[in-house]
Amino acid sequence: MPSLLSLVRAQAVPVATVQRALAHDRVHHAYLFDGPDGVGKELTAFGLAQALVCERRAPGGDDACGECGACVRVLPRAGEARPRHPDVVLLGRALYEPAQIGRRTPETQDISIDQVRTLVLARAAFPPHEGRARVYVVRSAEELSQSAANALLKTLEEPSQRTHFILLTARPDALLSTIRSRTQRVRFGALPESVVAELLAEKGVDLLRAKAVAALSEGSLSLAQSLADPEASEAREDFVRRALAAMRAPTMGPALEIGDEAKKDKDALPEKLTALAVHLAAEARRAPDTAEAERAAERFSQVLRTLRDLDRNAAAQLAVEAMFVRTR
Repeated sequence: MPSLLSLVRAQAVPVATVQRALAHDRVHHAYLFDGPDGVGKELTAFGLAQALVCERRAPGGDDACGECGACVRVLPRAGEARPRHPDVVLLGRALYEPAQIGRRTPETQDISIDQVRTLVLARAAFPPHEGRARVYVVRSAEELSQSAANALLKTLEEPSQRTHFILLTARPDALLSTIRSRTQRVRFGALPESVVAELLAEKGVDLLRAKAVAALSEGSLSLAQSLADPEASEAREDFVRRALAAMRAPTMGPALEIGDEAKKDKDALPEKLTALAVHLAAEARRAPDTAEAERAAERFSQVLRTLRDLDRNAAAQLAVEAMFVRTR
């Protein structure tokens, strides 16, 4: 079985940064892996964790063996949410049943302080279970609640020996500045279209469709997989059709209806808005006259503005309703 770091595609600089730290035994106690979703941040994080807990990695080694008992338990198996290795701990919104982290209700909005207390603070004073290292991977770290971020900050300031944190985010500015200042930042870029198409093809997507989807993916494999999913594609096309109709409707009724739905399905909203932006860009290029081209281009820019607002954690319903007010 190959090591996880060897499976990371088109991220030579981040992988080299991690391997250099491993080779010189200077792995930082806290990293911030920053870049778009779906470009290899999480795989690199698990690759670093694998190298840190690997039972066979010799001093000066820059990668895991990929085959020992520790290595094979690092990455969650297909259909499983979390790693099986006791010293590789994944944090993320709604990853745990409420009772597992001392809650009565599910984590629907953020990563709660209960998760940080149970998984991090309760173990902070103890050595790793199997002796090599303990690694915490925080998925979508911008989703840490204020109290959870502050609780985690205390551990980042005074980390235990052989304990490492890897925070993953596509929105570093949404994190507390104090957390950013206590982590070593490693930046990940968008994947080339050719790599996205190859990865989709490896997952069974027809090559012609894979290339077409890759062109719309913005270098994100996760977005590309969603675009390639027929069910998700149908939902996006329905959203685009309804959004265009709402922009042209005589009243705000259809727009308010879409805004109300956006509040309930915020996670899917960026992909739907991206599909709308792609449609409007194509509409501007095909427009038969300058006035129509300018109208489509202005609507395109307003959709992009809404995506930026959501990236800054704006309320989904208000952001969408404001977009329709500006585009009608």
